[in-house]
Amino acid sequence: MKLILSETDLMYQILDLAHVRGWLAQHTRPAWTAKGWRTPIQGDKGFPDLVLARAPRVIIAELKDDRAQLSKEQKLWVERLSDCRGVEVYVWRPRDWAEIEVVLL
Repeated sequence: MKLILSETDLMYQILDLAHVRGWLAQHTRPAWTAKGWRTPIQGDKGFPDLVLARAPRVIIAELKDDRAQLSKEQKLWVERLSDCRGVEVYVWRPRDWAEIEVVLL
């Protein structure tokens, strides 16, 4: 039987590993409102899930479960951020755990 890890579970695992390894982390969580789930930030839709910083590196990661696809807005953010010198951009899924451990060394 294959264990299916949710995007939320993956995020918590990454945050735990990042903190153990000395990274600062930022993740904005959505909240339930009278109009449904909302993330109270201002800006363009699709901003990635995690920003990690540990000098001299900045990592920005979009997280997905093993089945989900990026939205067009998420793809645009990943493309634009990937063009920024010095910023590491990843789309991580549970199946990428071995890579995540290496990247966060």
